[in-house]
Amino acid sequence: MENCIFCRIIAGEIPSTKIYEDDLVLAFMDISPINFGHILVIPKEHHNSSASIPENIAGRMFYVASRIGVACKRSLDYDGFNLHLADGTCAGQVVMHAHLHVVPRGLDDGFHWNWRQLKYESDAVRQETADKIVEKLKI
Repeated sequence: MENCIFCRIIAGEIPSTKIYEDDLVLAFMDISPINFGHILVIPKEHHNSSASIPENIAGRMFYVASRIGVACKRSLDYDGFNLHLADGTCAGQVVMHAHLHVVPRGLDDGFHWNWRQLKYESDAVRQETADKIVEKLKI
C-alpha cells in the first residue's frame, strides 16, 4: 500500500529503529511511546484488520511480541508489559495497518487504560449475548 506509513517502513522508505525482523513480521520502536521501550510488531503483509491476518502470521506476531516484552522487562527493569491491538478507528486504531503494541509497564509508571466495567442486567442477558457471538463465530 503506497500511502501506508508501516508499508513504507517495511520497504525502507522511512527510517525506523528496528528491534526484530523475519520474513513475516517487523518490530520497531514506537516514535511516541507510552513508556520508553514501547515497540510495535507488524505483519509484513498489509492487513487493515487483525481479522484478515493469516493464522501463522498472527501467531508469529504474538510470539515475537511476548519475547520482546520479556526482553524489555529484563533489559529495562520493568515489572511487566501489555500487548495491545486496536482493530478499527472506534477501537483507537490510528494507522490502518494492523499492529500489536508491546508496552513495558512499571508498578508506578502512571499510565492507566481507564477501562470501564459494566454489569450485565442478568445471567440470561449475558448468555443471550454469548449465544449471538457464538452464532457468528467463524473459526
